[in-house]
Amino acid sequence: MKKPQIKTALPGPAAKALIDVDRKHVSPSYTRGYPLVAEKAKGLWITDPDGNVFLDFTAGIAVCATGHCHPRVVAAIKKQADRLLHMSGTDFYYTSQIRLAEKLACLVPGDCDSRVYFGNSGAEAVEAAFKLARWYTKRELNIAFFGAFHGRTMGALSLTASKVIQKKHYNPLIPGITHIPYAYCYRCPYNVCYPSCGLECVRWVEESLFRTTVPPEEVAAIFVEPIQGEGGYIVPPPEFHQRLHAVAKKYGILYVADEVQAGMGRTGKMFAMQHFGVTPDIIALAKGIASGMPLGAMVAHSDIMVWEAGSHASTFGGNPVSCSAALATIELLEGGLIRNATERGAQLMKGLRDLQQSRECMGDVRGKGLMVGVELVRERNTKQPAPDWRNTLVQNAFKRGLLLLGCGESTVRFCPALTVSSDEIDLCLSIFADALDEVLA
Repeated sequence: MKKPQIKTALPGPAAKALIDVDRKHVSPSYTRGYPLVAEKAKGLWITDPDGNVFLDFTAGIAVCATGHCHPRVVAAIKKQADRLLHMSGTDFYYTSQIRLAEKLACLVPGDCDSRVYFGNSGAEAVEAAFKLARWYTKRELNIAFFGAFHGRTMGALSLTASKVIQKKHYNPLIPGITHIPYAYCYRCPYNVCYPSCGLECVRWVEESLFRTTVPPEEVAAIFVEPIQGEGGYIVPPPEFHQRLHAVAKKYGILYVADEVQAGMGRTGKMFAMQHFGVTPDIIALAKGIASGMPLGAMVAHSDIMVWEAGSHASTFGGNPVSCSAALATIELLEGGLIRNATERGAQLMKGLRDLQQSRECMGDVRGKGLMVGVELVRERNTKQPAPDWRNTLVQNAFKRGLLLLGCGESTVRFCPALTVSSDEIDLCLSIFADALDEVLA
């Protein structure tokens, strides 16, 4: 079986030279956790300019759903590149965008009765959803969640409540957004326990928030991640979305699902909200939709996406090459990769929970499919977060040739490509255990 190969100190000389140039000419606003320079990649394996080989359990932050450079996706890109590179779908028509819109409209719940707006990223998909919700409802207020990450453009950033650095010096942001606690049962903000709590996090919205602060008849939409991503890979209780969705419907509030990180097969279903039995009014998609090509999509029921020509558009959104990559990606997802996400995700969860039995610092192991998080704590009883341990663990894993990322205050996230094999899961677990034990030594 293939294994990581670390031939030099990290970063190696070639990688270090590139990083030195990067530091001189690239924006310092980017967040690089460790000095990986990706030179080429295939499947779950990345090679740097010095020949070091890494096992990638980040998938480019949950983007490369079909693995790096899947041959069928690459073939679709090359074929489209020979035919048409760009023709701005906001002003003209072309085949790949039309076919992808048709496919997405029939993938989401709703009997193919949906329309699709195309952008270039998750932030653009959320931004479009934000604008459509206002346009359709003619309401000015919105609700989002603490811990949420919806993007960094001004509208998406206004909905975001993940890290203060993301908003520092950018105020005033868009007004009229109220953030409320997410259903984070491991650290319940209401200090109650599920299921005896009766879903206090939803009851509070209607009985406290709507009664004292936010007039529900003025709320355009509730923006929510089916499973919180940057907030810590937090999986809410099974009834959470159903109950919250019912509250939204009671007051004519749109339910907007940000599926940017959780969607496109990652959780073992095409869309994560399918685990919860809820049909959103609007869905935002990106990341895994095109296997690494820049593409975002906002999908809404046809009765909602009725805004007039010129209301919103994007010159590059729905680029022909990106749309072709997305069509190939969806074919692969439906052809077995979603099933593999379920099977390999179960293997990963079991392996992590087995490790948890002998490692008290693994406070919580949670996830669905291949969207899995391990929250590190100082002690299991107090649940004191251990962000320094998490950060050191990620560095230790990198030195051993395993690429991981953090999320939330002290959670390690596992989001490999949906092509991951059983052997690669086992290898990841082994390296993770060694990296964690080094932290605890």
